[in-house]
Amino acid sequence: MSASQIGMFATMVVYLVAMLLMGAVLSKKNKTVGDFYLGGRKLGPFVTAMSAEASDMSSYLLMGIPGLAYLSGIADAGWTIIGLATGTYVNWLVTAKRIRRYSEETGSITVPAFFSDRYGDEKNVLTFIAAVIIVIFFVPYTASGFAGCGKLFASLFNTNYHTAMIGSAIVIIAYTMLGGFLAASTTDFVQSIIMSAALIIILVFGTMKAGGANAVIDNAKGLAGYFSMTQTHDAVTGTAHPYGFIHIISTLAWGLGYFGMPHILLRFMAIEDDKKLKISRRVATVWVLISMAVSVCIGVVGLGMSAKGEIPVLHGSDSETVIIKISDLLASHGAIFAVIAGIVLSGILASTMSTADSQLLCASSSISSDILVKCLHAKISEKKLMTISRLALVAIGVIGVVLAWNPNSSVFQIVSFAWAGFGATFGPVMILALFWKRSNKNGALAGLISGGIMIFVWKFAVRPLGGAFDIYELLPSFIVALLLDVIVSFATQSPSKEVTDVFEKVDSMA
Repeated sequence: MSASQIGMFATMVVYLVAMLLMGAVLSKKNKTVGDFYLGGRKLGPFVTAMSAEASDMSSYLLMGIPGLAYLSGIADAGWTIIGLATGTYVNWLVTAKRIRRYSEETGSITVPAFFSDRYGDEKNVLTFIAAVIIVIFFVPYTASGFAGCGKLFASLFNTNYHTAMIGSAIVIIAYTMLGGFLAASTTDFVQSIIMSAALIIILVFGTMKAGGANAVIDNAKGLAGYFSMTQTHDAVTGTAHPYGFIHIISTLAWGLGYFGMPHILLRFMAIEDDKKLKISRRVATVWVLISMAVSVCIGVVGLGMSAKGEIPVLHGSDSETVIIKISDLLASHGAIFAVIAGIVLSGILASTMSTADSQLLCASSSISSDILVKCLHAKISEKKLMTISRLALVAIGVIGVVLAWNPNSSVFQIVSFAWAGFGATFGPVMILALFWKRSNKNGALAGLISGGIMIFVWKFAVRPLGGAFDIYELLPSFIVALLLDVIVSFATQSPSKEVTDVFEKVDSMA
């Protein structure tokens, strides 16, 4: 490795070691399974906000959005930002306080458990179905995070992909296994700061190297459809293509996914005081808006740098490496700049790790707490259950490594599909569970199952038909699940008085 590569590599290793140490320190605070999976409901407002958004964004923030803007202009990335930012704000505004109060009232420490507790489902059918859904979608989602880390190290330092991927997975599994939810949330908070620093450094340095803001804007203005919200730029032909109503609605639908994301809902359940959620909402929304806007700007700046010959012209999926290319250029200016570049690259690593650790935790809780204890009624001491929880986390991590073995797997296709899966299954059911007294367990079951089935049907059978059917599978699946939950709830027996009494008690707290 060159001197600049050594500087970057050393910085990233220090970052990884720091995450491990943080997990080791926070492990001492885990006295119960509730502590391990929900942090004892003691998260502060800033950690709640930043860890929720860091675990949400993943590497899409530092790779996907800049690459999209670099290649096709601001329309696709712009509408995505509008959808995600709106979803973020509404989810914090509508869902956060309600689920915090409701889950405490029912004593639920996981999202699957909350569904059964909410509806008085003594057989825990809802818990089992929801836990299976989490495993189905989160295990490959976690694998995509491991793959992203492996690809980052392999492309930067010419290391073996499998060695890099396994090493990254070991670090993520280790600090999450040691510290549980507190470690995942605290490290996510730190990682959100590193991600923010990475975005600012790259934007400033890139703009300077591209010849200033005016040069960047002038270059983009000269490309057909690049600055339009109703057209996209075709980098191959140099022409503009319409970005029609169907595409806009499909892209905005990403925002619906927030209502069903278990790792984000857990942050809402874990805050120490629901009165502080207003602070968290403001912090989260502002951070999401600014960080995604800066990501788009980096894509535009990167294109300007390519036009000036500062970095190579990037084609296809290579556009997602625009921040990596700019970091390489930054590192070539000396040892101090190599360390700064290492911080930037640690930001990319952080964006992936902050999502993977939360997914590991959710998936392991589904197996140990939801299926083993709640569904199978296994009588296990608190100490043994903690051990089983950690072993389940390791087992899921190992499966994730196996699924990530192929270096050519598409990270963002997996992320998109898993996001749709949770949004369509948990989203409608969660909204109705929190706000509709007449909803019952039969309706919730119909919503979970129909949403899950529709995701696969629309993705693989309907959407390939194209035309008006070329809509992101989350939107039609969400609508079907919502409608069936309502229809089946009306068609079956009303919930019991015990269930509605709890609903009314939570409702009176508003």
